[in-house]
Amino acid sequence: MKLPARVFFTLGSRLPCGLAPRRMDVLKATAEQISSQTGNKVHAIQCDVRDPDMVQNTVSELIKVAGHPNIVINNAAGNFISPTERLSPNAWKTITDIVLNGTAFVTLEIGKQLIKAQKGAAFLSITTIYAETGSGFVVPSASAKAGVEAMSKSLAAEWGKYGMRFNVIQPGPIKTKGAFSRLDPTGTFEKEMIGRIPCGRLGTVEELANLAAFLCSDYASWINGAVIKFDGGEEVLISGEFNDLRKVTKEQWDTIEELIRKTKGS
Repeated sequence: MKLPARVFFTLGSRLPCGLAPRRMDVLKATAEQISSQTGNKVHAIQCDVRDPDMVQNTVSELIKVAGHPNIVINNAAGNFISPTERLSPNAWKTITDIVLNGTAFVTLEIGKQLIKAQKGAAFLSITTIYAETGSGFVVPSASAKAGVEAMSKSLAAEWGKYGMRFNVIQPGPIKTKGAFSRLDPTGTFEKEMIGRIPCGRLGTVEELANLAAFLCSDYASWINGAVIKFDGGEEVLISGEFNDLRKVTKEQWDTIEELIRKTKGS
């Protein structure tokens, strides 16, 4: 699969490369490790995506170091579970500043620079299934991710003429240390999550990476404004009114069918 050579990431605390707020010694060590394993140069630059001035300066530095990007992946996120009535204004602001404002600041700054340079790029945002459906107990995250999706679809329509594509992946549950330590700290809900996924398992990081690579590659050059569910069928299962009938046994179906056949009239 052919991928462009210059990729910019915005990251949360889980992945130490690209634009990230982590310690520089950790970022540089990881960048060197990736470079040694792939033969590709990796530059790690520290940036707080919540600060538009810092984003502007960082994008300028990145362009000087590596040129304009061919791919921009917005993966920075923050989230925690809480009854919404317990949220403070600061808790709300913390999540929305990272997820929505941070994504917007990076996307708009890089997009403006690409327009000036008359160059295109593939933008990819990683959101979540509940950005579309909504979800209690993660209301700031759901609201912010929904905003990211609206921005992506809007820019797909407006900036497609500049050679830019904007797509979204909505991952279902993928077990990573950073996410599960905050969202399932006791491990209680993992079995329950698997039980409502038709494929019968959680997703893997490698599967998500493969989908992301495809959407950013030349093979997907006509995919623009798409929102891809990547959840093993979880969302369609929980949204279907009669899908709990999957728990009915063959013997029970025999009984139900017999009763239905005996039913007459409305």
